[in-house]
Amino acid sequence: MNSSTKYIGMDVHKESISIAVRNAAGKIVMECVIETKASIVLQFFDGLRGDLHVTFEEGTWAAWLHDLLKPHVSKVMLCDPRRNALLQDGNQNDRVDACKLSDLLYMNKLSTVYHGDHGLRTLKELGRSYLTMTKDQSRVMSRIKAIYRSWAIPCSGKQVYGSRHRAEWLGKIPEPGVHRRAELYYQQLDALRTLRQEVRRDLLAESKKHKAWKRLCQIPSIGPIRGERPAPTEEEAGGNSRAEREL
Repeated sequence: MNSSTKYIGMDVHKESISIAVRNAAGKIVMECVIETKASIVLQFFDGLRGDLHVTFEEGTWAAWLHDLLKPHVSKVMLCDPRRNALLQDGNQNDRVDACKLSDLLYMNKLSTVYHGDHGLRTLKELGRSYLTMTKDQSRVMSRIKAIYRSWAIPCSGKQVYGSRHRAEWLGKIPEPGVHRRAELYYQQLDALRTLRQEVRRDLLAESKKHKAWKRLCQIPSIGPIRGERPAPTEEEAGGNSRAEREL
């Protein structure tokens, strides 16, 4: 073990980052709180000397912080908060969590999450966008059917969503306010459908750049885009079925 090695645990939040630094002997030599800002973070690490090993939990700011620190430290280790059981023991606050993270890093007892540079970020972001659009579309479809059900209007099947029969369906709603709400939901559905198809095209185009895509598509029952989601509730089933089948 290098005597100049430092083990740094970071508890990251929107406004601030709690930091605990251990030396090669495992002793806490520094604790502080800094602003969650790139220039402040880099200024802090520029003031440290030695072989710097850093850890923080996977979360909202993990990818940003990983890419920010990677050129400035010897090792960046993202850890899985769901599998680091020791973090749940005893008192919990930002300072204590940072100390526990640095201790687990020192003892090499962290369950890690890999962040490598394989050109997958664009694919991941497009995948997240596609899933978000799909969920949003499903919710709007559920809301549309909920309107008709609240007026005891049978609306099974997919026809209620189609533009061809839309005027006929809207004509079944006598109350002006509810009628207008249904019109707005239909406009939202049309916009989401357009965006979802645009994202889908981008996602498929990006996925074809990777060698694994051809192999995955050769597996029976796995198409260009395949997703597994929890079964919808009884209330959601009517509205979600079409979007889910398109995944």
